[in-house]
Amino acid sequence: MPRFFISSSATLGEDVVLSGADAHHISYSLRMAVGETISVTDGMGKSYICRLSSLDGTCVTATVLTPIEASGESPVEVHLFQAYPKSDKLEFIMQKAVELGVCAITPFESERCIKRPKADKVEHNLNRQEKIVLEAAKQCGRGILPKVYAPISFDEMLSEASEYPLALFCHPGEGTLSLRKVLDAHKDIQRIAVVVGSEGGFSDAEFEKAKAKGLIPTGLGTRILRCETAPLFLLSAISYAYELIS
Repeated sequence: MPRFFISSSATLGEDVVLSGADAHHISYSLRMAVGETISVTDGMGKSYICRLSSLDGTCVTATVLTPIEASGESPVEVHLFQAYPKSDKLEFIMQKAVELGVCAITPFESERCIKRPKADKVEHNLNRQEKIVLEAAKQCGRGILPKVYAPISFDEMLSEASEYPLALFCHPGEGTLSLRKVLDAHKDIQRIAVVVGSEGGFSDAEFEKAKAKGLIPTGLGTRILRCETAPLFLLSAISYAYELIS
């Protein structure tokens, strides 16, 4: 059943209105008709089945029939802090991270970032990234719309990540703990921050600062992963540890 996000809560028996790209998609791409059903979610975990009552390509009205249980969410809240990668890799990472269950994504600058956000492009990029996240959330059946935040500095990232009960700092090489052992030791955790570097990883100074701030340095196996592979590997491991093992 097609899923769409609405900007406010819904009430049983009342109508919700979809416009713009969603209305066009329902009317022309999906070629739906009055009487057919869609699901809508308020982006905060509440979803509903709705029956289409009118549509014209620019505006769609649907009556809220019944609430449905959100089934596309992870039992743990995961916030991905991703150092800026080259080209359009960040958008790819965001799309796939949403599919893998993240609740929030924050880009940040580190010493070895090759590409850095331009001040005059931040708002434009953020709008584009929010659209990518929205489409990914629709596609994979999320009940919560993940948040995308504007880029921050390395020190700001450390400050925010350290507030989580478990904060993982991905770093290849010596001085790291086994990801499996870390996750096994934190089975009751409900909020996790994960920090992943750009193409060059992190400097020794950044590694020490992260440890001093309380982040747990962890490796991702014996192979060196690309910066766009590492967060997806880590999120998949978290999904396996908290969702698939029961």
